[in-house]
Amino acid sequence: MAHKKAGGSTRNGRDSNPKYLGVKCFGGESVVAGNIIIRQRGTRFHAGENVGVGRDHTLFALSDGKVKFESRGLPKRKYVSIDNS
Repeated sequence: MAHKKAGGSTRNGRDSNPKYLGVKCFGGESVVAGNIIIRQRGTRFHAGENVGVGRDHTLFALSDGKVKFESRGLPKRKYVSIDNS
């Protein structure tokens, strides 16, 4: 005679870890070179002046200054740049 109840099986026991995407430094905020500004999938935001792009499309500061968001170009693209002045 079984002394344990039947365990059964579940079909929905999987879930992925959160990826913590999004804007990390907002407009007007002071940043130091190397700070991550945006973590993103694809290029929702494009790199402007003094901003670098990582291989997972992360935008990061290349110099110290203030973060500046702007949209320009014909298909209104959103650019992020660092203002040194």
